[in-house]
Amino acid sequence: MKPWVKGVVIAVVHVGLVASLGAKLLYDRATRPRAWVLAAPYDPNLPIRGRYVSLHLIVEPRGVQETKPGPGWQPPQSVTLRVEGDRLVAEANPAERGYDPSDSHVRFIQRQDQKLVVLDTPVAFFITEHIPDPSFRPQGEELWVEVTIPKKGPPRPIRLGVKKGDQLTPLEIN
Repeated sequence: MKPWVKGVVIAVVHVGLVASLGAKLLYDRATRPRAWVLAAPYDPNLPIRGRYVSLHLIVEPRGVQETKPGPGWQPPQSVTLRVEGDRLVAEANPAERGYDPSDSHVRFIQRQDQKLVVLDTPVAFFITEHIPDPSFRPQGEELWVEVTIPKKGPPRPIRLGVKKGDQLTPLEIN
């Protein structure tokens, strides 16, 4: 086989792999549940981080016990994510099989005199370089993110929105 034919075959295989991943993500977006979730943005303080907003997703816990560091510390309990009404619910797995890093986990954080339950794995929402950081909100506004809930793995962000009072408005980020 000639070298240029080998190169074309490899290029076709690479394009096929990337296209299959894109098709899977589009299929999940069309068929899996989605929800708007309150986000707790934070700066991961990484030297090479690109242009994205890091978000902890605030969930409603069901049957999850808070673990405290110390001599009897236990790894966080795995949870199953599901959409109930308009809320993202993290329900404790009754058949815990030990710590599995590929499972979803929650943790408790303290923010402005509130104890919040967030997913242990933050999500990244990529933004263009010419827009201001949407995570900096004025007083009275909350940052929300619409996510797709896959069968396995962390939620996948679709778009950001701002909630003022009872009105949730998607942000126009181009």
